[in-house]
Formats: sequence, C-alpha cells, structure tokens
Amino acid sequence: MPTRHDIRNVAIVAHVDHGKTTIVDAMLKQAGAFAAHAAENLDDRMMDSNDLEREKGITILAKNTAVKYHPKDGGTPITINIIDTPGHADFGGEVERGLSMVDAVVLLVDASEGPLPQTRFVLRKALQQRLPVILCINKTDRPDSRIDEVVNETYDLFLDLDADEDQIEFPIVYACGRDGIASLTKPEDGTVPADSTNLEPFFSTILEHVPAPTYEEDAPLQAHVTNLDADNFLGRIALLRVEQGELAKGQTVAWIKRDGSISNVRITELMMTEALTRKPAEKAGPGDICAVAGIPDIMIGETLADPENPVALPLITVDEPAISMTIGTNTSPLVGRGGTGKGADAKSAVKDRKVTARQVKDRLERELIGNVSLRVLDTERPDAWEVQGRGELALAILVEQMRREGFEMTIGKPQVVTKDVDGKTYEPVERITIDVPEEHMGAVTQLMGTRKGRMDNMSNHGSGWVRMEFVVPSRGLIGFRTEFLTNTRGTGIAHSIHEGHEPWFGELKTRNNGSLVADRAGAVTAFAMTNLQERGVLFTDPGTEVYEGMIVGENSRADDMDVNITKEKKLTNMRSSSADSFEAIVPPRKLSLEQSLEFCRDDECVEVTPEAVRIRKVVLDQKERGRTASRAKR
Repeated sequence: MPTRHDIRNVAIVAHVDHGKTTIVDAMLKQAGAFAAHAAENLDDRMMDSNDLEREKGITILAKNTAVKYHPKDGGTPITINIIDTPGHADFGGEVERGLSMVDAVVLLVDASEGPLPQTRFVLRKALQQRLPVILCINKTDRPDSRIDEVVNETYDLFLDLDADEDQIEFPIVYACGRDGIASLTKPEDGTVPADSTNLEPFFSTILEHVPAPTYEEDAPLQAHVTNLDADNFLGRIALLRVEQGELAKGQTVAWIKRDGSISNVRITELMMTEALTRKPAEKAGPGDICAVAGIPDIMIGETLADPENPVALPLITVDEPAISMTIGTNTSPLVGRGGTGKGADAKSAVKDRKVTARQVKDRLERELIGNVSLRVLDTERPDAWEVQGRGELALAILVEQMRREGFEMTIGKPQVVTKDVDGKTYEPVERITIDVPEEHMGAVTQLMGTRKGRMDNMSNHGSGWVRMEFVVPSRGLIGFRTEFLTNTRGTGIAHSIHEGHEPWFGELKTRNNGSLVADRAGAVTAFAMTNLQERGVLFTDPGTEVYEGMIVGENSRADDMDVNITKEKKLTNMRSSSADSFEAIVPPRKLSLEQSLEFCRDDECVEVTPEAVRIRKVVLDQKERGRTASRAKR
C-alpha cells in the first residue's frame, strides 16, 4: 500500500497533571512554530485555551496542533499532528475521539507518581484500538522520582491490560518537559537527562515508531468527523481526518449522517492547522487532519465520502454515562435579581440574564452537538431535564460554563445511573487510588468503610506515604473529596476511574450532619450570626439576602434546624441597635459549585446564578416540609 512519509499523527495521553500540555508547549517552541521574539513572550500551557482549563489547571477539551519537524540530516520537513487529550476520566469522550484521529500514542507517566487510574484508562483505550505506544517518563528531575520502579509498574500495567507481545515492546524516552529536554538514556533519579539539551531524541523516536499513514491508490474519498468548532464568519467547522482519497476546497461531497441518510454538500472552506492557528488550504490527502466549513448541521462521528461511491466509516462509540443530575430553570424567590437580590440596584447587571426553560433547553441541546459522552433526557416537569455524563466533574464543568454565559438554574443532587441485569439492579463502581501520609491511613480506611469501599491493594514505597486502591460504588464518592481533604489535612491525593457495574450495595449514609435552614426572607444580620454560630458552621456573610428554605449553614447535629438568621438587635436605653459586634463572628465557610453539589442531600438542590451559588431545600415552605416529614415517619 502507498504510504505518506511526510506526516505523522500521534496523541499524547496521560493521567491528570503528568505534564502533557507542558511537553506540547516545548515541542511547539523547539520545532520553530513561533518567531524567536514571540516564543519568549508566550504563556505556559498554550494548548489550554479555555478559561476554565487555565483556572483548574486541567485539560478539558481534546485539541490538535501541528509542528513542522526538520530532520537533522536535511531531509524533507515532516508534519507531526499532535492531539492533546484530557487526563481526567470524566472527559473520556474527548480521549476516545482523539484516539480515532491518530496512528500511535505517547503515554506520559510521572517519574514519581507512576501509573495512576487515568493512565490505566487511556492506555486501555489505546490498546483496544491496537495503537503502538511510546512510553515517556516525564518529570525525571523530581526529588522523589523513582524511574526504574515506575518503568516496572508500567510494564505490569501493560500485562494487566492483556497487551500482546508487539504492544509490550515499546521504546522508552526520559524527559523533563518543563525544561524541554529528552533522552533515550536513563538519568539518575531526581536529575535532568545530561546527554541532551533539547527534545531531539523525542522527535526522532516519534518519527521512527509512529507508523506513517497508508492508503489505497485511487480509492474514493472517506473522511471521519472527530470534533466540532465554531467561527463567527464561517459558522460550524468540522474537524476531520481524511482516511482515503482527497478533499479539496469547493468540492462537492456526500455527507453520510448518523441515521444513514446521504446528501450532497459543498466544501466552502478548507483549513489545515499550523502550530496554534488554522490556515486556508487547497486540498487535504490521506492521513491529513483538516477543518472544513459549509455544512451547518454536521455532527461528530459522521462521514464525508465520494458522491459516486459513498461508504460510511464506523460511528464513534463512547462509554456509558455513570452520573446524572437534574438541570432546570431557577425557581427561587431571587430569580433574575442579581447577586445582591435587591432588584432595582442590580437591573443593569442582569439585563442579559437567561432564566426561561426554552433558553436552558436550547443550551443543553447545543452542548450535545460537541459532547458525545453527554445525554439529555426529559423529566416529568417541562422546565427540568436529566443530564447524564461520565462523572461529577464533567457535569459541574457544564454548569460552570452555563453560569458564566448568564444562565440561572436549579441543579439537583447528583445521582448514579443504574441498570437492570436479570431483574437485579446494578450500579456503577469506581476504582479509586489514594496516596496519603502513613499517619492518615486509618482515617482514610474508616472513611472508605462508611462508603462501602473494599480495599484491593496497598503498597508502601518507604517514603512515608502509602498507596491504597479501593473499589467503591460511584454514589459513595459523591461528596467524598471535601471530607477526604479535611481528614488528611489537605495532604491526600485521590483519583478514581470507572470500573464497570456491580449489584446494588445497599443504603449509604455519607453526610451525618443536618442543615441550618432560613425560616424567613430578609438580610443576614451579624447579631443573628453571633448567636447561631454555636449551632454549626455558617455559609453566609452579614448583609446577604436570604429566603425561606435557603440553607445558611451545616448543623452540628444530624437533623435539620429552621433558624432566624435575619434577627435584629432591638434598641434599648442601654445600647444602640446598630452597634453590632463583628469581631465575634467566625468567618463563614464559602462553598464552591462542586462543594455545594457534594453537600446536597436528597431533599436539597443548588441554585446557580452568574453571581452566586446557593443551597436550598427543594420544598421551600417550612410547614409543607414538616407535613412531608411526618407522613414519611408514619
């Protein structure tokens, strides 16, 4: 078969924070993707272009870039298309799409942490697709690096995933991505490779071990849509890999949709990626990754083919969703009134507020276009929808993006997506890997025990840290992270990955404390807070507007307590009513969106607006809640 030797397609896969995006930065700079003066002023993590990615320090969306590598022997330049994939299993749909575009993967492993759950997840996907693997041991300069052990652990992981002999014979590159240095010779633990000053060994390994794309001569066009983008001038842009034939600007092609129907469309614009920008191109051949415009309703997984002989490529399939939450319109008394809740004062800030059911539904349907791992289902209510995804983080990221766009929503407590097998209920389970100092081992074991986790493995590297592996139901991990960090005093590291389904584990009680619930509307006073802070931990500042049914704190006891947090100090002949004592107030605990979702009980939900995140009862009326509770007891 003919081969294109001028191109290589490779994906970089790894666990969260093992250095994928940093090493791609170094590849772009060293391949001369930027002018010398521009390279000095570039930001770190250039591929993380999304605001949320920069804030959270993780990659959320799979992105592609291309570098022109000039061989040292003076041969023709070779284009290396690089797909930077997320390391978090919640964004597994992005990983699967990325792997469908490439011919090999670079597996990046931290020289100290070694293979972690997401390393297993992304490697399993690569081995299933029979892709060759290049192992890159990154961060060799870490003081606690243990390179030999990490290489052995990686070999064990390959064997554990039933890799065949060809797949286990992989080359190993040792790198320090931050300094842009790689070597084929193992350095001493805790040092940068000494026999190299750049990434040249890494580039040459990619050229040698990543197969060049092959194709059939005179075969009809076949191109696979793997991602979508949008442009203010060009409209929807489809990113695709050309498998066979050629694609040209102005060409008429057959568009094979997901349902099998075929229609002819014209390619109005064709672009190829160079570094971080897309540049107009006249044509793309087999193995090229390109972007086309002119097809307004094209979807991920569809095929562009020859009009005379249209043959569809297989649709992209992703793992089943494991977590669901209800997203509906904001139904609180403060809807549409800004962060202060004072109405007229906030009108100017909230004129672009999106509060209607139609706006929320349109936005969720728009999200489905580019996110193949998400599902949106109707519920009994016309203003609420069940959104299913891979994990809590993926759904929290969607809600965070929507609130930044001006949406106001009510979010239900995350639930697990169960399935029936032979009349029995099965629920998703996760494999969680926990690294903690030895003194916190007992606290973590106890914490996992209450969440029905069973220990599978435990190892001690002799550095004062213990690594434990548990299999635990997914619902046991909802609300786990905050409690885990508290119990380990912020030192613990935990990562989990979907491990299939097991029979229902029974009832789980993960939150022992009740809520402090406001029993009337008004503004929070320092006087009321001073009296209530002995009852539990408060979430609100003085002056915050509250309403009946809003949760203002966590009770120190197991049951809920209705409190008057708007109570004012009465004027007497001894003292002034305004002379509140602010010194006595314990600073309130501020909950982020993820922490609020974790805190929720089944009868609670989260109100999300662009300015505020509030936890509230589903039923706001105090008397109605009391009647429901007494009926439940009877």
